Amino acid sequence: MTSLRKLGSSDLEVFPLSLGGNVFGWTADETASFAVLDAYAAAGGNFVDTADSYTAWVEGNSGGESETIIGRWVKARGNRDDVVIATKVSQHPEFPGLSADNIKAAADASLRRLGTDHIDLYYTHFDKPEVPVEEIVGALDELVRAGKVRHIAASNITPERLQESLEFSDREGLARYVALQPHYNLVSRDTYEGGLQDLAARFGLAAVPYFALAAGFLTGKYRPGTTVQSARAAGAAKHLDTERGRNVLTALDEIAQAHDTEIPTVALAWLAAQPTVAAPIASARTVEQLPALLGVAQLELTGEEITRLTRASA
Repeated sequence: MTSLRKLGSSDLEVFPLSLGGNVFGWTADETASFAVLDAYAAAGGNFVDTADSYTAWVEGNSGGESETIIGRWVKARGNRDDVVIATKVSQHPEFPGLSADNIKAAADASLRRLGTDHIDLYYTHFDKPEVPVEEIVGALDELVRAGKVRHIAASNITPERLQESLEFSDREGLARYVALQPHYNLVSRDTYEGGLQDLAARFGLAAVPYFALAAGFLTGKYRPGTTVQSARAAGAAKHLDTERGRNVLTALDEIAQAHDTEIPTVALAWLAAQPTVAAPIASARTVEQLPALLGVAQLELTGEEITRLTRASA
């Protein structure tokens, strides 16, 4: 049985891979989504990540489709207490921004779609610097005190705003962020390493990185001269044009071969081994894509292998 990881200073214990819900209601319909969720849970997975805006970018969708699918799955399986559900606020077309009123209204809408009375981890999806941190944290604290949210977290935030938020929580004795969702992977290290990582370490926050596989680039399927049919192909393929991208692929190939495992497993294992990281996020459209992601729970890289990947991606 895979050991769960403690999520920062919270009482949440999570599987070392968070299942991304951004594909539910987009490239995976409800049947496919249920199959992926079932397989993830069967492997011991318990940490599902979504947002109220998923999947508003799809023609005909209005946002909230992913939450609705997850809510129906939890109800059908009767497993709400076994699943840590993380969702986010600020980007839903009908609930944009981080004003106090909007945060509370958006949370109620998320709870309805999820068919539950509480959200385990509630992120501010994109920080809105025009809203004072006092207003944001104050509204989130109210949700925690009302029992609607267990723990709060932040995504896409600057080190300055994060520090301001954490210090305000401490000063006023309010709910404090326990996790951070940064853009972080082997070919995108600059956003997180440094200021944000230092704050996470200092304040005991867990990092739950998104784009953990660089929109698919770190699966190894993008190679010079190949064409990949994917909704995210353009974003992933750009890394092939960089020395960093090519060096990382070479190192991943060799380490994956040495462990007789798959390339994405190695990329996720490097991330999972970084200071402050609790669980990288990765999504799967099909059950067939899951084993390479779930493998992160078993694969332990040597110190030498971690250093090699860190150097290749410098």
